[in-house]
Amino acid sequence: MRKPTCAAQSIRNGKVRALGVTASKRVSALPDVPAIAETVPGYEASVWYGIAAPKGTPPDIIATLNQAVNAVLADPKLQARLAELGQAMPMTAAEFGKLVTAETEKWAKVVKFAGVRAD
Repeated sequence: MRKPTCAAQSIRNGKVRALGVTASKRVSALPDVPAIAETVPGYEASVWYGIAAPKGTPPDIIATLNQAVNAVLADPKLQARLAELGQAMPMTAAEFGKLVTAETEKWAKVVKFAGVRAD
């Protein structure tokens, strides 16, 4: 069975030629690959992952979870692995909430413009 690889590995070993990354700026994992925003100003289509808790979770529980996640993200071994794949963005619960709101608004405009409907 083949070990799965990420696109960055395939780019670094020459199996794939990258034309650009969709992040707003170049990523540390692929410093020689330009951001599409360098050619198309304002372009950004990033993938991100987050951990959420149910609505109504007490703030002290949210703070504890946030501290634990950020502590894990500070681990040098994990940072090294994440650097191979992209970038980690430790943040507060409030910052994450703003990110989710901004991303929801951004992509809602794209969906509306494209006339996409769930059938």
